[in-house]
Amino acid sequence: MDLEKQPQQPVAPTGPAPTGIRASDADRDRIADILRDAMAEGRLTAEEHAERVDLVYRAKTVGELEPLVQDLPVQGGAAQQPAAHRMSGADVPAGPAENLVAVFSGSTRKGRWRVAGRTNAFALFGSVEIDLTEALFGQRLTVINATSLFGSVDIKVPENISLRGSGTGIFGNFEVDTLESADPEAPVVFVNGYSILGSVEAKPKRGKLVANLQKQLRKHLGH
Repeated sequence: MDLEKQPQQPVAPTGPAPTGIRASDADRDRIADILRDAMAEGRLTAEEHAERVDLVYRAKTVGELEPLVQDLPVQGGAAQQPAAHRMSGADVPAGPAENLVAVFSGSTRKGRWRVAGRTNAFALFGSVEIDLTEALFGQRLTVINATSLFGSVDIKVPENISLRGSGTGIFGNFEVDTLESADPEAPVVFVNGYSILGSVEAKPKRGKLVANLQKQLRKHLGH
């Protein structure tokens, strides 16, 4: 057989996806995992980590994600172990994030309030309390970036929404009680972050429900 006369088989292209394509939830989760590991190894400060994670969940394309990890050991968001829970639903709104900061103090958000698409909670020798049981959800997906250094971040949600998370406790506790709503259109709260000699906890509050869930969703999502 003359191998030189055999037709060449097409070779599938390899390499990273084009940077202009839309970023998926899995892409964002992968980059967030790289940043979390870099912070744990001392490659990023807590402030740098919080800033980059905020940009991760605002990114619309793969090209916006790659620069966030290009100076770290894993270049361009190379394959990592998948996160235990992937975010689902629409992209996080591009509006401004709400910031809750407690430095040697306490910060609380509760009662009847409209939840932002993104909330950054930072506790340093202090405590942050976020109570979503009476809040109004204006979007399907709400992301809470929680950082606790010698402090605590405590998050309570209604029992009839979905609660997911991905984070790390370093000589501390990071605990998210996964909750899946029976309603596929229910709001999703995703808690991302880490704690060092502190705690981050997110749990449903027993007996607390979002009243008239479907009516509220239609009203605040413009349907």
